[in-house]
Amino acid sequence: MTKTLISSDKQEITIGFDSLFCVIGERINPTGRKLLAAEMAAGDYSRVLCDAVAQVEAGATMLDINAGIPMADEPSILAEAIQRVQNTVDVPLAIDSSIVAALEAGLSVYKGKALVNSVTGEEERLEVVLPLVKKYGAAVVAISNDETGISEDPNVRYEVAKKIVERAADFGIPREDVIVDPLIMPVGAINMAGRSALDLIIRLRNELKVNTTCGASNISFGLPNRRGMNAAFLSMAAGAGMTSAIMNPLHAEEMMGIMGANVMNGTDPECRRWIKKFREPVVLGEGGRERRQTRRQRNT
Repeated sequence: MTKTLISSDKQEITIGFDSLFCVIGERINPTGRKLLAAEMAAGDYSRVLCDAVAQVEAGATMLDINAGIPMADEPSILAEAIQRVQNTVDVPLAIDSSIVAALEAGLSVYKGKALVNSVTGEEERLEVVLPLVKKYGAAVVAISNDETGISEDPNVRYEVAKKIVERAADFGIPREDVIVDPLIMPVGAINMAGRSALDLIIRLRNELKVNTTCGASNISFGLPNRRGMNAAFLSMAAGAGMTSAIMNPLHAEEMMGIMGANVMNGTDPECRRWIKKFREPVVLGEGGRERRQTRRQRNT
């Protein structure tokens, strides 16, 4: 089975079909977060570091770092954020930017083997991003769209993914270092988007033999109870063969879906992680006898 190794200077993780699902924390991203954007632009990284610690404590396996702030020096801000986060938490990082200069700035200061987020199927983009990935010995997220845009046809998205994997090989980047994002469409707008995504994930696992990721919250856009829908999708996607997702680990419902998927996929031996998380704590009753304390009792 395909295994993708990602590392920081303190920790190495494996993304793969026989490994625990990889939760890539998404919160260090100024898009839609005006206060965070303003702070990062002003050189204040305190909120970035608080977000980093909170996500790791909540169960994130990796963290995604984005510094896309309009009119700001993105390469400098991204590099600084990466260095500070690496000095604060142990987990590996995904370096997230659409600007090639920012990707290189981040890679140049990164300690370990990073995940570059991302490259698309446009030839012009492949020609500039893939050499960087090879130069720094990184892995890369391959997004399944190209010059024609994002197709609703999962077969077209599969072919774009296949093209990126083949072009990566031309640059000496092995299949295991390409993690495909099949592009999850909102099921509220496209009724069969969920089923199409699951079928595509199965093909990517069985035919292209690559690891996969996605922006998990895309599936629920426009719907009520988004966290519940995200949790349902994540558990089913993991069952279909998805091995990682860019998501918010602070959402308990979604993390519960991931933990359940790990049990069902056999990557949580003897359900140890599930039991540790959810078993009722032991307290001493009358006469020193042990008893289980229910959640209702703990909340009163």
